[in-house]
Amino acid sequence: MSELTLRTALGPYPHTAGLRDGTIRSDRVEFDFATVEPITRAFRRMVRTLDFDLCEIALTTLAQAVAYRKPITGLPLVMTGGFHHGSLVCRRDSPLRGPQDLPGRRIGVRAYSQTTGIWVRGILRSEYGIKPETMSWITQEDAHVAEYPDPPFVRREAAGKDLRAMLLAGEIDAEIGLAGLDAPEVRTVIANAATAAAEWSRRTGVRPINHVVAIKTDLLAAHPWLAHELYMLFVRARAGTPPTYGMAVNRAAIEMLLRFTAEQRLTPTRLRPEDVFATDLMAT
Repeated sequence: MSELTLRTALGPYPHTAGLRDGTIRSDRVEFDFATVEPITRAFRRMVRTLDFDLCEIALTTLAQAVAYRKPITGLPLVMTGGFHHGSLVCRRDSPLRGPQDLPGRRIGVRAYSQTTGIWVRGILRSEYGIKPETMSWITQEDAHVAEYPDPPFVRREAAGKDLRAMLLAGEIDAEIGLAGLDAPEVRTVIANAATAAAEWSRRTGVRPINHVVAIKTDLLAAHPWLAHELYMLFVRARAGTPPTYGMAVNRAAIEMLLRFTAEQRLTPTRLRPEDVFATDLMAT
């Protein structure tokens, strides 16, 4: 019998499979996995009602939770990430010639606080000088953290409206993070997005992070060994082409997203990695 059983919500990734099937075990901690599909539905439950002890979470949701004093703490275990220069798309016949044409346009995104959107807006501002408030943002959902109010240039779309359909119908000018649109129907707003992303990554040293892992803070306080035990279990479970774990290799990405999050007023102040993640794992 392990010392501790954690109610856990993680996506079904190759790098978590060993934890799920019991291949990777610990004498000190066990996982009681909840089924949440898609895993993004767990984020709101974690920050609003603390339904889980250990939960995958969007990095922005984690930052907002810390800013609004929710009792959760991050672990530098990257579940998902990737480049986002190509995440902003428009219709192929759109008059948009590039980011310079975005001011005054209507941009759709699932939620203003969605992490992919924050990366895109941060890149638009830092690389192209385009501020978020120069556009109108059309959303479907509020933030996972209930205390956060959307800014005045964000409008919630009526229930039942579909951003994909709105884009193709010309009701919005561009959209962030739409999966599954056929390539003939859309194109990226940033031309040659993959090349632009690769050059940006070489110059900044950043590979964007979307999801990490969070744990209830009181569990870390009650079990001082827990953060390191979990970290080593996740490291042992990695398989295939895993994401990178640890603060050292991910600090630049974390710091950049925390800066973007503050610049976009999603947190009242700019947080440091030490404010958001377990201090015991700062040296990983």
